[in-house]
Amino acid sequence: MRVAGFGFRRGAGLASLDNALERLCRRYGPVDRLAAVQSMLPLVQALGERHGIPVMGVAEGDLPQAATLTRSPHSLAARGTGSVAEAVALLAAGPAATLLGPRLISTDRQATAALATG
Repeated sequence: MRVAGFGFRRGAGLASLDNALERLCRRYGPVDRLAAVQSMLPLVQALGERHGIPVMGVAEGDLPQAATLTRSPHSLAARGTGSVAEAVALLAAGPAATLLGPRLISTDRQATAALATG
């Protein structure tokens, strides 16, 4: 299963997530699922509805357990992980999941997306 995990700023809109997903798919190919932490789920659900892709939720408290490739000081301080998008993708894809690469950032810098396979 190929899961795209998302992280984004409070002011991000659907266009930001759409751009991040487009960039991710252009680099790695199609995804099977989208994922986000529960507090960010509504916007990702809207993205999933737009593209016909199922959406999964991840518990925010689990984020620090995932070993991310990216080490953002902001993400570490706010969520306890180096990359919300990478951690979400890994957790949603399952225990043996691996990242295909570091997170990608939307052109407006409001959203990030990462792809994991499990």
